[in-house]
Amino acid sequence: MGDGESVDGEGCQGKAELRRRAIAMRLRTTRDDRLRQGQAVVRAFAASGVAVRTGDVVAAYVSMGSEVDTRPLLSRLLATGCTVLVPRLGGGLDIGWSELESLKSLSNVGAGRPWEPSDGAVLPPGTLGRASLILVPALAVDARGTRLGRGGGWYDRALAVRRPGTPVVAVCWPWENRVADGERGLLPALGHDVPVDAVLTGEGLTWTGRMHCPAND
Repeated sequence: MGDGESVDGEGCQGKAELRRRAIAMRLRTTRDDRLRQGQAVVRAFAASGVAVRTGDVVAAYVSMGSEVDTRPLLSRLLATGCTVLVPRLGGGLDIGWSELESLKSLSNVGAGRPWEPSDGAVLPPGTLGRASLILVPALAVDARGTRLGRGGGWYDRALAVRRPGTPVVAVCWPWENRVADGERGLLPALGHDVPVDAVLTGEGLTWTGRMHCPAND
């Protein structure tokens, strides 16, 4: 068995420990830290060469807890004229989506869940197929594009219906970007894991090698 490869049981145990450590590290950050990092992410995204234009559909998410604050990035996407999709988790295993009209439309739907638009229709999981760019949360990403999530598997299921060639970009803290670590930074990978194409932090955007920058394609 090579580095980073594991049977499901060992991989699940390894991921659980990695999640515990990642969350413990994040809990050292403050609300101001998260906002500043979110503002840095906007600048890094603008400098990344990934073009978004008026009318583009971008699937993103509303940050919660110790995640990097995504509200600055959501605001920039809306100002650009993008149609922004954000998750509506509902009560099932699949992610539904809603179009985010403004940050003011977000409301608290309960502890442990991201805020959601309070108006607008709940769109089916297949709506993700409209997106030309997908932004997802991550606790860590390695050089193969393996993403460490929170363990619910929502995004792995959701990404199954994305359009072929649509870049998937994980947003995380700079120290959670393991792409440059190569073999030393590989995460446990399970059969259902959907790899991402790039990592976006306040320090910049890093492609994992699965895809080149599509900005000028």
